[in-house]
Amino acid sequence: MITNDIVLLLKTKFTEHVIVQVDENASPKAIVIEAANLLDVCKELHANEKTYFDMLSCITGLDNGPEAGTMEVVYNLYSIPYEISLMIRVVISRKDPEVSSVTEVWKTADWLEREIYDMFGIWFTGHPDMRRILMPADWEGYPLRKDYQQQEYYRGIKVEY
Repeated sequence: MITNDIVLLLKTKFTEHVIVQVDENASPKAIVIEAANLLDVCKELHANEKTYFDMLSCITGLDNGPEAGTMEVVYNLYSIPYEISLMIRVVISRKDPEVSSVTEVWKTADWLEREIYDMFGIWFTGHPDMRRILMPADWEGYPLRKDYQQQEYYRGIKVEY
């Protein structure tokens, strides 16, 4: 099954508007979907016998910067039996970055979503344990945001960079 077949399958299952864009230049090809449909699309891609994306390889957060006002979450999926890869992207507001958790579909999303939350401040709704995983619980800010201001002091100790 190729990307065009997957796009057709999703448009048939949901609506024409579930797919925002297909990025032909990405490797593997990326399907940009509405963030509100993320969990349903992922459930379908996992459960459908024609696709069976049984492996979530990676989740990546992106900050497009204050000027753009958006952030992205990128999901790399793989189907072991069909040997096909797919990238799914969702674009969310930088002002209130929130998207559904996919931990109920792929358990590997648990720590990956926590890392993205910790570094970018993107909240994953429905995550079973949404708290910092890399930085101390009382750390201020999200270090991979483009407008992150480094702390001068942490718990009364000067932070040297």
